[in-house]
Amino acid sequence: MSRKVFFVTGTDTGVGKTHASVALLQALAAQGRTTLGLKPVAAGCDATTDGLRNEDALALQAAATVKLPYAQVNPVALAEAIAPHIAAAHEKRRIGVTQLAGLVRGALMQGRADVTLIEGAGGWRVPLNERETLADLARELDVPVILVVGVRLGCISHALLTAEAIRRDGRVLAGWVANAIDATMPAREENIATLRAALGAPLLGVLPHGPADASAWPGIAALLD
Repeated sequence: MSRKVFFVTGTDTGVGKTHASVALLQALAAQGRTTLGLKPVAAGCDATTDGLRNEDALALQAAATVKLPYAQVNPVALAEAIAPHIAAAHEKRRIGVTQLAGLVRGALMQGRADVTLIEGAGGWRVPLNERETLADLARELDVPVILVVGVRLGCISHALLTAEAIRRDGRVLAGWVANAIDATMPAREENIATLRAALGAPLLGVLPHGPADASAWPGIAALLD
């Protein structure tokens, strides 16, 4: 198969982008694919003897079959768990799309996996600086998008608005993931069915409230065509 690269975004922060990305990387590996996970920008890092480390980036690094140094998995690590452009300003740094795209392309050249997932931060329009957002990074890299929907009350509007923005920005919505973040949500299956009919993209998988296995990904083939 030709190498596939996808940008993973969410309907909001805290909807389980990393949970979904890790589960997808593991499912792909179970099918014999080589995988790579990248987190270009992470805001909310712990100080360690090796430098700043982000929990989500470490999870992606561990789940991937292609191993790269942490600095390539997460080249921009910011200490505060706040919006990246604000965290960067507090550290007297500026994040730019051209810089990030170059770092990601370097990792892609070295990693050379069958499937690479580039996980964003927060939702689609998270600012990187006063005029650029993470959506601009996906555009600069010219890659399709996977949307993680946190299935909870209000998710239908959030998902449809995000999908609309993705397409308006000229990106292909390659598929979406339903992540059951609210175990007690009423009418959960009906909400997923509504989104399945309305989003106009393959439903890659429905993740349970907890660990997922390969059976959670009935639509995974849509990514590999």
